Amino acid sequence: MSWTPNQIPPQDGRVAVITGANSGIGFHATRELAQRGAHVVMACRNEKKARQAMEEIRADIPNASLSFVPLDLSSQKSVRDAATLIRHQQEKIDLLLNNAGLMWLEEGLTEDGFEQQIGTNHFGHFTLTLQLLERMEKVPGSRIVTVSSIAHRGGKIHFDNLTLKGEYGRQKAYAQSKLANLMFAIELDRRLQQAGALTRSLACHPGVSNTNLAVPGIVEQSPLKIGKVVDLVWPLFTQSAEKGAWPTLYAATSADAEGGHYYGPRGWFEAMGAPAPARARRYAQDAEKGQRLWQLSEQLTGEHYPHG
Repeated sequence: MSWTPNQIPPQDGRVAVITGANSGIGFHATRELAQRGAHVVMACRNEKKARQAMEEIRADIPNASLSFVPLDLSSQKSVRDAATLIRHQQEKIDLLLNNAGLMWLEEGLTEDGFEQQIGTNHFGHFTLTLQLLERMEKVPGSRIVTVSSIAHRGGKIHFDNLTLKGEYGRQKAYAQSKLANLMFAIELDRRLQQAGALTRSLACHPGVSNTNLAVPGIVEQSPLKIGKVVDLVWPLFTQSAEKGAWPTLYAATSADAEGGHYYGPRGWFEAMGAPAPARARRYAQDAEKGQRLWQLSEQLTGEHYPHG
């Protein structure tokens, strides 16, 4: 039988931290977990939009337990400030959903000197995760779920030129960042297991989902004036943001989801459908490359895994 959110077990007493929780996949993941009793910390860049999302959820789920923490993943300082606040507010964390991301940006650097997409999508989540591990490692059943993308298949980690200086392309940078997300999730689980932690790290992707992240990017990328055509045709080849959240929720809550594994839609080219094991390219599973990316990430962020 295909998995649906109806199979999510009760989440009473559990705490979930979700980045980018105010819209798209993050919003629907927040709603589903809150509906089942979890307290959800909505870690978002825009407080106004986060508060509006809270109101929308509470209109349907009056007893939803939600809180807001300001988080700008493109700023290492903001990430550390957010993590400090979360640690202060929460004695334990059951779920960390590394969901937020940027897609197909023009060339540019973050305030820390990272290329914007890998700086936000990977380095931001890398630092947040390591900062919150102390609240998770001893929690039975705790999970860290990092959202990658089908686009990882076209990616490569440019270890000697992460900013892609002189060879930048919007899709190229995005693919690199999503590959980094997947490699991080796999390497993190290996380290958690070696340390004897109770937490597991998993990865997922939403397939091709009709979110506010994807549609504007496609329209902007097109050399033709086809915005109206995209509006008409796009839904035929995508699934809703609500269904796009299913692999994330499956990885976060299903007893069948395993640490170190990757999940996505089971349909045609993993674009749509119920959650199932997804295909991670061999590059992403290369242990040597995963360790190299980890070591480079520690060096560039200054964050270090407490167990070596």
